Amino acid sequence: MYGNICELLNIQYPIFQGAMAWISNPELVSAVSNGGGLGVLATGHLDGEGCRKAIRELKERTNRPYAVNIMLLSPFAKEIAQVLCEEKVPVITTGAGSTITHLRAFQEMGAKVIPVVPSVAIAKRFAKDGVDAVIAEGTEAGGHVGKTTTMALMPQVVDAVSIPVIAAGGIADGRGMAAATMLGASGFQLGTRFLVAKECTIHENYKQRIIKAKDIDTVTTGNSTGHPVRVIRNKMTRIYEEMEKRNATPEELDTLGRGALRKAVIDGDIDNGSVMSGQIAGLVHKEQTAKEILEELYQEYVAIMKDAANLIR
Repeated sequence: MYGNICELLNIQYPIFQGAMAWISNPELVSAVSNGGGLGVLATGHLDGEGCRKAIRELKERTNRPYAVNIMLLSPFAKEIAQVLCEEKVPVITTGAGSTITHLRAFQEMGAKVIPVVPSVAIAKRFAKDGVDAVIAEGTEAGGHVGKTTTMALMPQVVDAVSIPVIAAGGIADGRGMAAATMLGASGFQLGTRFLVAKECTIHENYKQRIIKAKDIDTVTTGNSTGHPVRVIRNKMTRIYEEMEKRNATPEELDTLGRGALRKAVIDGDIDNGSVMSGQIAGLVHKEQTAKEILEELYQEYVAIMKDAANLIR
């Protein structure tokens, strides 16, 4: 399993950096790809031309494999899909949708297509469509999440499909990678750990909030809308929770959340902004280069797997 995803994508480590809007930009993505992982460019905050500009900057920064994530429900999804084909992106990940309208075009262009899935049913649908792998993301992840934990979701998806399954949600070190391997993972996607990469250009306030986070510091907002988002608790989340308790309309909630991620990422407003983070933030304690993160993850993983093998008699 471990070697298959590396061979499929021509990467050194089976480690993906999660696509995080306003965060996963060419600087971070290229650093991950150059370090041997799969950097994933986020386009959730971009239109078609913004996406093209980011891809071309990324190509200038790396000659290693990289991916671009397309949010299928984005109002710019059609034009972004066209850009991905024109720019001949080698790997495409998808999110926020259960049908890839442009799948055939991506495949004809030669891209490997790997959607993020929150359930077995959606994983099976994509596998039937002929995608190359799926990313099974548990509710422990940061940002938009489903309802099932990684521990419960992973083995069920692995049993349901015959393509590689990448584990995401609740992984920040070699222990998490080893645990996911035992559940059948062919690779691993991490987002929160890369928030503190030196090449990650988020505001320093955001980085320090991740580093100082404790195990119970995250919460999911938007549960009443059916689109929960995991973030670190702050003034904004308290207001949001109060509004949900009094049955605020989706429009009222949308008004509160609009632009909140940019406030945190760009302006450093960690009180009123959306500080997206996975539950695993309590394990993230230091800033490192992307290369150092990848090497440390791999070394921890190998050591743990070797120790586990010694337990078998």
